[in-house]
Amino acid sequence: MRILCLIVLCIAAAAAHAQDYAREERWRAEVLGNLVVGDAARIPSPSGRAFLGIYTGGRPGKPAVMLVHGLGVHPDHGVIGVLRMALADMGYATLSIQMPVLASDAPAEDYYPALFPEAAGRIAAAAAWLQKNSKAKMVLVSHSLGAWMSQYHLERTPGAPFAAWISLGRGGPVPALPLPVLDVYGEKDNLAVLESAGARRAAKQVVIAGADHFYSGREQELARVLREFIEGL
Repeated sequence: MRILCLIVLCIAAAAAHAQDYAREERWRAEVLGNLVVGDAARIPSPSGRAFLGIYTGGRPGKPAVMLVHGLGVHPDHGVIGVLRMALADMGYATLSIQMPVLASDAPAEDYYPALFPEAAGRIAAAAAWLQKNSKAKMVLVSHSLGAWMSQYHLERTPGAPFAAWISLGRGGPVPALPLPVLDVYGEKDNLAVLESAGARRAAKQVVIAGADHFYSGREQELARVLREFIEGL
């Protein structure tokens, strides 16, 4: 009986951290139903399931930008949705990708380590897809939990094909990486992000005045900061 109880508890724990593919499909349907700028792509994943990307072509000679969203949303949501279009208007090819999600009530701490290997695999697959379709220098832009997922990938992929990484609204120190890093956060960001800002000064750092964690109402200013950094690479 004790063994049975342990088995049940293990199954319940695994289910609590299981990737929510049904939720991901609902996000996909919502995005496709409202997509105005860019084209939807199904990108093959190492896990065997294709995932959603939104691609917009850029001008010849301009870099390509891959965007990674935060906790439990989709690739056209919030600041990432605004940035993918604003950067495309500036001439950059953009690819915004769907990251793995849990149930809507799952806290951020449930994502690590359960979903990070899948997230890293998607970033690698999307980078290969973007290289093939844009043939341009690539920059990785990631927000909040997506920045932690991106860090997980970069630390485990010494040959990652990115010219630089732009991290938005991420707490904690900046890891030692073999590429330029831009750390961006809002003046009114989450407490964890603000309190750890000093630990990220090893990277180039920009504070967006008046911005919260989601850069609400400051997205265009953020896009200009990203453009300045990308053009300086």
